[in-house]
Amino acid sequence: MDIETIREYCLSIKGASECFPFGEDTIVFKVMGKMFAYMGLERKEEGFMLNLKCDPEKAIELREKHEYVIPGYHSNKKYWNSIFIEQNVSDNELKEWINHSVEEVIKKLPKKMQLEYDAFL
Repeated sequence: MDIETIREYCLSIKGASECFPFGEDTIVFKVMGKMFAYMGLERKEEGFMLNLKCDPEKAIELREKHEYVIPGYHSNKKYWNSIFIEQNVSDNELKEWINHSVEEVIKKLPKKMQLEYDAFL
């Protein structure tokens, strides 16, 4: 998946929006005002990197299983993973991990906001 396809997929998620709070070279995706993904728009030596929120236990499992998943770059490494998207990661895996990130964000919201999200069309 390239960065434009990732952008399109993230924006297709219910209630998702994009912004650039860290400067014009880092795109941030939010749901209910909370960040679920961010990605640098400048290619690093290892390739483009997508950062996703993750359950702490699952985060460790993914890092151990996949060499292209590392602790979150410039984020809380307990809850965030960075994925080098150009290193044999499948589109289905990326979509699954993006969806998991959204779920992690939603489940941490107050119940009232979770209900608002569930009702959001």
